[in-house]
Amino acid sequence: MNIVVCVKYVPDAQSERTFQESDNTVDRAAADGLLSELDEYAVEEALKIVEAAGEGEVTVVTVGPEAAADAIKKALQMGADKAVHVQDDAIHGSDAVGTSLVLAKAVEKVTDGSPELVLTGMSSTDGVMGVVPAMLAERLGLPQVTYASELTVGDGSVTIRRDGDTASETIEASLPALVSVTDQINEPRYPSFKGIMAAKKKPVETWSLADLGVDASDVGLEAAWTSVVAFAKRPPREQGQIVTDEGDGGTKLAEFLSAQKFL
Repeated sequence: MNIVVCVKYVPDAQSERTFQESDNTVDRAAADGLLSELDEYAVEEALKIVEAAGEGEVTVVTVGPEAAADAIKKALQMGADKAVHVQDDAIHGSDAVGTSLVLAKAVEKVTDGSPELVLTGMSSTDGVMGVVPAMLAERLGLPQVTYASELTVGDGSVTIRRDGDTASETIEASLPALVSVTDQINEPRYPSFKGIMAAKKKPVETWSLADLGVDASDVGLEAAWTSVVAFAKRPPREQGQIVTDEGDGGTKLAEFLSAQKFL
């Protein structure tokens, strides 16, 4: 089975993140970037499916600036076979609607219009919207099964387990399909030295909007359905309050928690 995994290059959550004052978009150059952690689970699941079948290949697709090549490199080091990087200045500022359009065109091109299985993470760790998988499935005309904590590929179908707060659901869909996976589905592998070296020789194609037949006016900040109106820096952390326990520490703690409406 040939599987396409859509991944995203995101700012490191441990870095100081901010917005650009010029257009209120995320200042990605101001923070270190990496492969979205939630997408690693999708890559790992694709690798497991192909390894279990003993045949097929995993293609990684990403949309982003030049630095997004780092996300591709990580996926290839994990074991993906090849990658596609859609890079175009006109994409800057695209929201979920524009991103899903570009991804759909890329998936169609890489699979000659006949995808077998498309995997994604449950959401990105920067936007945390979780809507791109559904939008992508709609554009591709594929059934979608989302938030999979377990995935089984059968003869012409996929079956997932979706875990909720109070119950779990078992959902089946016919192939081809799109599946988004959660961080409960597996434990992503660390790239081995062999994998790191092998990744350097794996094919990576770079496509523009023109290569995909996407009009620049359909993506980017001007075409976005959503935008950031204003932003402000996070206020500095205030000094904590030290309470001396003179036998009434528990009472003082309870009063503090109550005042902060934690109780």
